[in-house]
Amino acid sequence: MRYRGCPLLGSWSLNEKRNLHRFKLCVLSLAPSINRPMGVALTRSAQWTAAGYGTGTLEITPLNESILNEITKFVESFIYKHPQEAKFVFVEPLEWKTNLEPSAFESGYIVSETTAKSEEVDKDGEPLLLLSIPHIKVRSFGQLSRLLSFAEGNKLQEAQACIEANRDPIVKILGLDYGEMKEDSTALTILDTITKDNEMHIKRKIAILLKQLDLHLLNHSLKHISLEISLNPATFKKDIELLKRFSGKGEQTVLESIEYTSDYEFSNGCRAPPWRQIQGEVCYVLVKPHDVETLCITCSAEGVFLNGGKTEEEGEINYERQGEIYKDLVTCLKDKSAVFSENMSKHEIRFSEEQQKGSYEKLKIEEVQPPEAASEKSKVEKNQINFGKSHMTKRLEPSLNWRATVDYKDHKSSVKDSQEEKLGKIEKSSASVSPGRAQLLRKGGEKVEETASESSSESEEDEEPPDHRQEANADLPSEYWQIQKLVKYLKGGNQTATVIALCSMRDFNLAQETCQLAIRDVGGLEVLINLLDTDEVKCKIGSLKILKEISYNPQIRRNIVDLGGLPIMVNILDSPHKSLKCLAAETIANVAKFKRARRAVRQHGGITKLVALLDCGQHTTEPTQPSLYETRDVEVARCGALALWSCSKSHSNKEAIRKAGGIPLLARLLKTSHEDMLIPVVGTLQECASEENYRAAIKAERIIENLVKNLNSENEQLQEHCAMAIYQCAEDEETRDLVRLHGGLKPLASLLNNTANKERLAAVTGAIWKCSISKENVIKFREYKAIETLVGLLTDQPEEVLVNVVGALGECCQEYENRVIVRRCGGIQPLVNLLVGINQALLVNVTKAVGACAAEPESMAIIDRLDGVRLLWSLLKNPHPDVKASAAWALCPCIENAKDAGEMVRSFVGGLELVVNLLKSDNKEVLASVCAAITNIAKDQENLAVITDHGVVPLLSKLANTNNDKLRRHLAEAISRCCMWGRNRVAFGEHKAVAPLVRYLKSNDTNVHRATAQALYQLSEDADNCITMHENGAVKLLLDMVGSPDQDLQEAAAGCISNIRRLALATEKARYT
Repeated sequence: MRYRGCPLLGSWSLNEKRNLHRFKLCVLSLAPSINRPMGVALTRSAQWTAAGYGTGTLEITPLNESILNEITKFVESFIYKHPQEAKFVFVEPLEWKTNLEPSAFESGYIVSETTAKSEEVDKDGEPLLLLSIPHIKVRSFGQLSRLLSFAEGNKLQEAQACIEANRDPIVKILGLDYGEMKEDSTALTILDTITKDNEMHIKRKIAILLKQLDLHLLNHSLKHISLEISLNPATFKKDIELLKRFSGKGEQTVLESIEYTSDYEFSNGCRAPPWRQIQGEVCYVLVKPHDVETLCITCSAEGVFLNGGKTEEEGEINYERQGEIYKDLVTCLKDKSAVFSENMSKHEIRFSEEQQKGSYEKLKIEEVQPPEAASEKSKVEKNQINFGKSHMTKRLEPSLNWRATVDYKDHKSSVKDSQEEKLGKIEKSSASVSPGRAQLLRKGGEKVEETASESSSESEEDEEPPDHRQEANADLPSEYWQIQKLVKYLKGGNQTATVIALCSMRDFNLAQETCQLAIRDVGGLEVLINLLDTDEVKCKIGSLKILKEISYNPQIRRNIVDLGGLPIMVNILDSPHKSLKCLAAETIANVAKFKRARRAVRQHGGITKLVALLDCGQHTTEPTQPSLYETRDVEVARCGALALWSCSKSHSNKEAIRKAGGIPLLARLLKTSHEDMLIPVVGTLQECASEENYRAAIKAERIIENLVKNLNSENEQLQEHCAMAIYQCAEDEETRDLVRLHGGLKPLASLLNNTANKERLAAVTGAIWKCSISKENVIKFREYKAIETLVGLLTDQPEEVLVNVVGALGECCQEYENRVIVRRCGGIQPLVNLLVGINQALLVNVTKAVGACAAEPESMAIIDRLDGVRLLWSLLKNPHPDVKASAAWALCPCIENAKDAGEMVRSFVGGLELVVNLLKSDNKEVLASVCAAITNIAKDQENLAVITDHGVVPLLSKLANTNNDKLRRHLAEAISRCCMWGRNRVAFGEHKAVAPLVRYLKSNDTNVHRATAQALYQLSEDADNCITMHENGAVKLLLDMVGSPDQDLQEAAAGCISNIRRLALATEKARYT
């Protein structure tokens, strides 16, 4: 934070020692508020790789080359323009890796095969230049100048290597006292007058020269940009709209398609996010040429280039440049696509005319501008060129005001013109509105809900909510004006005034949206975030307390990220003050509710620091507490767990938590009795348990035992998260056994009786569903009367609960005793009623449950009476493959146990044709289930005749070349059944189905062997099929199976061999007669 004055300066006496001492104190106190020499040019003008200034490297761009040229000119001329300063010895040498050889150095240097050192030395006898291949150390500007003269054609490479290796050159050259200063520093002027030290005088002159170089580089960069760059959002928009007109599916079109990656456009015409706009980026487009893969292109103020495309993990754009920069979009596409270049040449004249037409209209608009507008424009241009005395202006001013784009093709020009005229009036009238009269008193129905955070599977798209603004004539509450005054005190007051203003601001109801948005609209967010970067603990605490409260608002949390608040909060996590750690972690927990924020926390090292908070009790500088779970340590760990919970909704963050050693710490915290601590800890584990690596670690750390123990807690939220964690982990058989062994099934069953809390009920039923996959657990649930309770939950429950309840019943009904219980409790009808739903997960589970119940004849009679079979058959038309497959599996026991199955199947108009057509599916599970259904359908001769007429034989034959054992088994069974009609046996041979079936005998699955042997036995009734089997080595494989303990397999193998042998004997007999 910047204060207006320093009391120390006004009280200096003439005593030299006191002046020098106090001067050092003043420099230290002013350090946070002053700029580093050469820092502005290198951080704001120079273009670094994605890692950024401090860790990245300089990109090879025209602007960077221009900056390096200016730096080399400055250093080369330094020895002539400033000979006295050129002899000054640096406090620390500048070191980097060089490409120069020792032989390049001439007179004045001692040269060997691998080293070179200057004859010029410092007062300690150390050489001012020392080369030891490939490292070089330089300790004066004079030696730097000579080195560049020796480098000749490699000057720029040497300058670049030096800058990249020495990120803080001023500290190395002049020392820490000169690391931060201003050109007109009063302190330096005073020091120069009160000291006679010649070295200090030279230091000051060098510091001022470097500051002037910095300003020169900034001015030079701006001129370079203004001369060479003329691209803007309007230019890109016009080119993209024109390319859209010339795109389509035809051969003469220039492209197949070109689309923006974002549907939202900022008020300044950009579509890039605000944090990328400050890099000069305007928008991103996905271009599909006719001859190459889809290109993801960045349109920026510097030109057009390919970026890294969208990442598979999160669906986000990799902004890193991949290749050279082109002057415009058309030039880029011509280079990347030969077809585009060829077709574009045919439309070149028309395209140019359209471009010129747009430019002419723009020119006309500019010509009729009033004198006032022209003068304002000239002032702006003048201010932009006047760059040396102010901060660097942004190439494109980012805007946070979203506005929906209008499809160009859907509006005629007359309508568009009238809309633009109206829009111009609206914008003109709104320009005079105070920025504070924004986004207040919105109606409840207009409030934009924040999109759901990334789920554990990260399948949901992370959208930015529109930034709605209130009408100009909206009445604002008095709180708004009071907050505006307080923000003014925050901006201009001293430390005391700042603390008082922060305390006063906390007196408002910060949970009220009006107050939250008022703070933002009057610039309060920027001030609050800047306060976090001060050394005043009270100011930081006050700021974080306010940010923690207002960051519950989705738009506020996005503004915090846009303003760079998260990196500062992450840094505060290293503070020795526990109160600061807690507040920072809690605020991060609130802000990290969307994808971009979670990514920012990870990229700035926040995950590691948050994990460290879980273990803060062992690394505190304060007196050791009797226990880790003393109040303050518990609070720090709780806040850390809370932030990790929010961050753990990202796959990358989950992996980062695991690598940072978070699992053992979370496991240890689970043993505490503090419920406030347990909820975020279990919540984090619940999110992370969706990953297989975590589930293995959770077993290893014996976390299941503590999860089960906390199911008996009286805290409903804790029970919910424990049940959800068990639900995630119980995919693994060993975990299901651990839940049973630690007595977790009984509390789960008892929690089914509390149906008021639907979130908890959904978690509990989910845990029961997954645990029911193990038969031993099903027996326990039957003892605890859980099945009867589950049947009672089949009505009047939300879908989230129903999915889990039906899933649990589907697993339980695999056993006869449980099917009887479901039927006696009246569970068949509600299950059948659920077959008419549209929820995919619910339909998959309910079809499985109905199919399981149909295995019992009495239950099947009820299902048939309720028209359940017809409902199952209709689900074969469902677009989701999982629903189709589950419905087909459920039909198998229905057909098998129905009283008059043949007639029932024929009663469904078009039903048999539908089943046969499903054999054209690409989904292996659908194919296997349909083959199983056909096996049961074909038991009736009339139905077999019908499906034969529908072409079942060629479709089954097409599927024969498969490696999927599940499909192989049911396909072989279907072929075996279908052979029993007409000449189907011959048809299977004609459609080449026999040879692939022989290969099934090499499978490791006994069920496949049995089904295949039965199919080959039926096919062997045809002589040609016997020959095919013999040629493909079926006899040897079948002989091995004759000795199988499986009786059905024995008989089928023996029968097939018998038919082949009988044919061989008949052929031999015919030969001799």
